[in-house]
Amino acid sequence: MKKSISRREFVKKGSLGVAAGSVLMSASAKSYSRIMGSNDRINMAVIGIRGRGSSHINNFLDIKGVHLKYLVDVDENQFNRRLKEVEAQAGYTPQTEWDMRRVFDDKDIDAVSVATPNHWHALASIWAAQAGKHVYVEKPASHNVWEGTKMIEAARKYNVMMQVGFQNRSFVNTNRAIKFIRDGKLGDIYMTRGLCFKPRPDIGNYPDGSMKDGEKFRMNLESSSYETPYTQAYLDKVHYDMWLGPAPKRPFNRNRFHYNWHWNWDYGNGDTGNQGPHQFDVARWALGKDELPKRVSSVGGYFAYKSAQNTPNVQSSFFEYGDGKILEFGTRGLFTNPEGILLPDINITANGKISAYSNAEPVKIGTIVLGTEGWMQIDSGGNWQTFFGRKNEPGPTSGEKDDSYNPLDLTGGGGGGIFENFIAAVRARDHKILTSDVESGHMSTVLPLIANISYRVGRELRLDGQEETFIKDKEANKLLTRDYRDDYFVPKNV
Repeated sequence: MKKSISRREFVKKGSLGVAAGSVLMSASAKSYSRIMGSNDRINMAVIGIRGRGSSHINNFLDIKGVHLKYLVDVDENQFNRRLKEVEAQAGYTPQTEWDMRRVFDDKDIDAVSVATPNHWHALASIWAAQAGKHVYVEKPASHNVWEGTKMIEAARKYNVMMQVGFQNRSFVNTNRAIKFIRDGKLGDIYMTRGLCFKPRPDIGNYPDGSMKDGEKFRMNLESSSYETPYTQAYLDKVHYDMWLGPAPKRPFNRNRFHYNWHWNWDYGNGDTGNQGPHQFDVARWALGKDELPKRVSSVGGYFAYKSAQNTPNVQSSFFEYGDGKILEFGTRGLFTNPEGILLPDINITANGKISAYSNAEPVKIGTIVLGTEGWMQIDSGGNWQTFFGRKNEPGPTSGEKDDSYNPLDLTGGGGGGIFENFIAAVRARDHKILTSDVESGHMSTVLPLIANISYRVGRELRLDGQEETFIKDKEANKLLTRDYRDDYFVPKNV
């Protein structure tokens, strides 16, 4: 599948992708502070408010000068509780809308944030860009590889900011870790490993259609509404065709709806494409790669349970780059390796500690960075520790003061930093300010997507990194995109 515009046309020498100090953007600390202090009002809409969208609402409300004009969701059952939360936090009541297209038509809207299921990320972002709206979109940037390239084209063509929700790019501690690596303190980095050892329960099997009044069911424990009764009265307030959007037309089933969509290939990408993108991003960043690997292989399966889940709950993926460096990713949805993570020359004690010389707990959701002089573990919050020598002597950590590193003030801490960074870029109209611009976000999204393709076709794949296609493999290349429904297609010409 040849694209009309090569991704390489967008990747310039100034790209933030793997720069040593990506937070040290084109703006100085002083000018960045001035941007953040602007009183210019930014009118926003949050699209998708049930799950991750609640965090978007809270974070944007905390930013001075941001006004949430709309809350948008195809499930109108979600509006009441979110409106009450906004009223309590901000003292005003946003408008509600179930069709995002009406929001894009509103000339007062400056920016939108997209917290929909994965299969809507690209189309919502592209429609917004075409309407001149700036976009904050959750990870993964897209549901498939091809539509991610269209997002980049749309962002550049319409000159809008498009930030992908890889929060680690705005964590001060993660940036300190990358600087430590770039300064050569671990030696030559030859391998990184992303980890998602996260238990996931059985989602069961349920018939298509609505449920009867009072009918109980098991709900994935990650869901925030364990006893949501998907009765006909509930579904009457769900715009289900709009929810399906670019995905195939199928009857309603609670295992293909709220949260459990993650485990269905039509809408989600499994945990490799759910939690995994965060760890893929840090692993790629630490390895210093802003290109695709030359080979990918992924194996795994769905074990222990019998349910409607399509995606694996155990998966291991391997990527080899042109210079021989390796990126590995592992997800475990059953038992989560309580005895620790076994790596070359790393001793694990009986209580799960890393070597007798360290009090560090082994990371289970995070990143391992292996160098010729030492290694580092980075957890999902950006905290890190280093180890050196055959006995894994503990070295510097993120908890130690580092006067040599003075990053820009990514205010808000935690997830807040990336949201404020997005607003700063919107006010400055400069995508180089973004810590997770769509170009970088796309590259980190491609890795889990191609891993899943390798898993689904059942073989190792070779890649043409320039064209972002597989070499001489029609079956695999078909999975780089999808068949879109007439009213919900990602256009070839954005």
